[in-house]
Amino acid sequence: MLDQLKVILEIQELDMKMLRLMRLKKTRQNEINHIWDLRKDLESQLSEKKKEIFVLSQEITEEEANIETMQEKVKKLEEQQASVKKVEEFNAITREMNDSERKRVASEQKASDLIDKQNMEQEILNKIKDSLKASAESSKALEEEILSGITMINTEGKELQERRMSLAKTAEPEYLKIYEKLLRNKKDRVVVLLENRTCSGCHISLTAQHENLVRKSERLVFCEHCSRIHYWEEEKAAEGVAAPTRRRRRKTVTA
Repeated sequence: MLDQLKVILEIQELDMKMLRLMRLKKTRQNEINHIWDLRKDLESQLSEKKKEIFVLSQEITEEEANIETMQEKVKKLEEQQASVKKVEEFNAITREMNDSERKRVASEQKASDLIDKQNMEQEILNKIKDSLKASAESSKALEEEILSGITMINTEGKELQERRMSLAKTAEPEYLKIYEKLLRNKKDRVVVLLENRTCSGCHISLTAQHENLVRKSERLVFCEHCSRIHYWEEEKAAEGVAAPTRRRRRKTVTA
């Protein structure tokens, strides 16, 4: 194997660990985001319900004011009617009183309906508050565990990054550049073992000529199918190849 390729392999191992950490961190972050989204949704529902109840309170207050106005109007009309002498004026005031009374009754009915609706909305509001409180209490330990895990991932990732930076200084710049370009494209191992003429990356068989080039280790050799860099390990190659058995030639018997 090329000596410089050994350094790239060490860097690759660190990169694979960092990629696994990044995926794990994303999973944990999604978990905590899901918890926060649920809580945010409940808080949004709570806020909207408070606004609805506030609007209902204003409408109830308005109807109660209308009721009071109609009651005062009827009282004044009664006083006015007591001093009227003409029948026409008396009847006109009576009609106005009846109209005010109908408006008062309508406002009372509307206010009653609004109060019922407000009570119902208040019950829903209380349930949302209870759900929000229960959610906060039940998820507290889980949130702490997830956030602690993310902190540990960040710490381990920083250590790996420092080791990688140190190794990168000893790597062949051109090899490192090629490796990093392949890594950005595949997000997976890009320097792989060639075993039994098969690429360990794409698992496609290659030619004997290609295997010979890899075994010579004179330059970087890329897979014809997936563009990964191939390397050869003599020990592993020897383990995978059985020793050839010699066939004995049968003697020819002449008559």
